[in-house]
Amino acid sequence: MLGPRQEAQAALFYEFSLEDHVPQSHLLRSIDRFVDLTSIRAHLSDFYSHTGRPSVDPELLIRMLLVGYCFGIRSERRLCEEVHLNLAYRWFCRLDLNDRIPDHSTFSKNRHGRFRESELLRHLFETTVGRCIEEGLVSGQRMAVDASLIEADANRQYSAPKEEWDANRIDVDAAPRAVKEYLDTLDEAAFGAASEVQPKFTSFSDPASQWTAARKGPAFFAYSDNYLIDTDHGVILDVEATRSIRQAEVGSTKTMLERVKARFDLRPERLIADTAYGSGPMLGWLVDRKIAPHIPVIDKAGRSDGTWTRADFEWDAENNQYICPEGEALKQFRRNYSDPNRGPTGKGVAKYRALKNTCQACPSKTMCCPNMDFRSITREEHEDARDVARAIRKTKQYKVSAKLRKKVEMLFAHLKRILGLGRLRLRGPCGANDEFLLAATAQNLRKLAKIFPAPQQTRKA
Repeated sequence: MLGPRQEAQAALFYEFSLEDHVPQSHLLRSIDRFVDLTSIRAHLSDFYSHTGRPSVDPELLIRMLLVGYCFGIRSERRLCEEVHLNLAYRWFCRLDLNDRIPDHSTFSKNRHGRFRESELLRHLFETTVGRCIEEGLVSGQRMAVDASLIEADANRQYSAPKEEWDANRIDVDAAPRAVKEYLDTLDEAAFGAASEVQPKFTSFSDPASQWTAARKGPAFFAYSDNYLIDTDHGVILDVEATRSIRQAEVGSTKTMLERVKARFDLRPERLIADTAYGSGPMLGWLVDRKIAPHIPVIDKAGRSDGTWTRADFEWDAENNQYICPEGEALKQFRRNYSDPNRGPTGKGVAKYRALKNTCQACPSKTMCCPNMDFRSITREEHEDARDVARAIRKTKQYKVSAKLRKKVEMLFAHLKRILGLGRLRLRGPCGANDEFLLAATAQNLRKLAKIFPAPQQTRKA
């Protein structure tokens, strides 16, 4: 039969426990086991005044931010509303039903102030990485690196061509925060000093962002999110925000590798990356540090006319010469020059030449140098490291590394589709770095929660 109408009735007393109303299988229960914020107060103690009104608990703010980035809540205003309504979010943030939620403006005040001054978000990220190492998810033997474009909070309509942009005319005192950060990073290798080439357009609201069309579609302003991961379980070991150009992304790899070694004493046996990282200087840097480069080599020595390429010539390191397929030597110098200007160019490129008479009488001249009197080959400064990378590419381990490299791409797909970080909400290099650090922290926490879920407790009758 039809039951009675359900009507809300006020009660004088309630017996209510958040602990009983959060399911044992909820993701936040598993994440909460790996969130260690005990060191936050000591880390921030020097950045708070000893007088005045009591501040909002920084642990509460960090827990709310973790909720937002773990569940793709991009707006801090909406985050406050969700924490106010969601019982599981309240439980994770250590809030009772009667506790007030901080105002959304509190996040901006702390983020632009003491959080950045103390590098709290990097401290939080590294604490999470340390927990992953303690749980045995990181061996440090094989690492992979890659970068992904994240759209900046900037619009093409509010920008200027490079001919109309002059950083020297900016009024620093009246400039927005993002513009001041842009001026502070002009000499940094990850931003202004990464390349002398000026972008086609520069945004007025976020001038540090890069105008790029790397996705083979309409151009947009973006930052590059660089990840260094351990391939055992896909744990993110370090993250860096840079301009969206190859020089800055490759340079960030050195920064992240050195920082991981200094912070966690991790040095990989091999580094896995795509062709963008296969330049001579990068490969040389890795080989000098005894890191095997499982990276395709950027090689432009190929020929389209079917004649012999540099790969067809054998390198004789002992005698500093190339040997052609016919057995003839190509040497850099055949006599000592008294004039030093006629020696090496000093540009990191050496040229090796065969004798003209030898090439003219060679039966394979049409396959070697049909349009030249003699054959010449250039050898770069880091060609030995490039040869090491070429040799690695022929091994079975390289095929395994090619599959492992996809783990970085999967993390970026998770970042954009699940966590919703396809477009930045904060501006400036510091804003991009804050968002990337929080997102990477959330991904590592979700990784821990997936591998080590919270134990299920039987509900009491």
